[in-house]
Amino acid sequence: MLVDCLEWRVQNDIDDMLTKPIVPVELYRAIRNSQLIGLSGYSNEGLPVFAVGVGLSTFDRASVHYYVQSHIQINEYRDRIILPEATKKYGRHICKCIKILDMTGLKLSALNQIKLMTIISSIDDLNYPEKTVTYYIVNAPYIFSACWKVVKPLLQERTRKKINVLSGCGQDDLLKIMEYSSLPHFCRKRSSTSSKRADNNADDNCFSLDHPFHKQLYDYIKQQSSVRGRTAPLKQGSVHVTLPEDADEGDIAKILESELEKFEGLEKYPDSFRDLKINDDV
Repeated sequence: MLVDCLEWRVQNDIDDMLTKPIVPVELYRAIRNSQLIGLSGYSNEGLPVFAVGVGLSTFDRASVHYYVQSHIQINEYRDRIILPEATKKYGRHICKCIKILDMTGLKLSALNQIKLMTIISSIDDLNYPEKTVTYYIVNAPYIFSACWKVVKPLLQERTRKKINVLSGCGQDDLLKIMEYSSLPHFCRKRSSTSSKRADNNADDNCFSLDHPFHKQLYDYIKQQSSVRGRTAPLKQGSVHVTLPEDADEGDIAKILESELEKFEGLEKYPDSFRDLKINDDV
């Protein structure tokens, strides 16, 4: 399995995934509005809590490629940035997370996206195994049982064993393992008025592109893309210089300096001359 995972990373250029922003930003916003996922906080043990809006995700604003790219970028950002930061903050090694799956709005029509959901599930099962401690399912409507019968066989056995269906919004159960502030917005008991207010609050709705998590993620990817562009390898080549047969070291130095001055901007790249060799073949 490890070899297959490494091959997958090489074939799909995964190590550079965080240097490839989805542009324009309007497209990325459309993806965020139709592929609902975000970081809502941390458990009492320091595990990142990821919220997933299964029922209301439509996956209809972009191609499958972009949804898969976005999913992988979140996985990579979690593993490279979120988990190491949590480890430092909580003073213990943290390498896993918790996921809370919101079934609000779930309909049988969601099964139309079964192909994409299978692709994403397979990516997680095969290439990011054992990254999730528990999957909590909340706000499950009556139709959930029918959908579950279709989806369950597509999951790895180890994944199925981690799924825990909670009653209602799950607030009471989840407060046993995390603070109220870390609960996703859909797990908080509110009046109808406060719910509407929360839906318009970007800091409260972790699905929104305006939420701090998604702002930091997108800014990080753009920054890495910029850095990668500046550090791209310089095109290498050769320069032919004709030297007089009776030229001494001083003459050679002057001739080389004169030739190099013809290449505008080379003074910006002193490392380019580190391995400069002079071929004295005539």
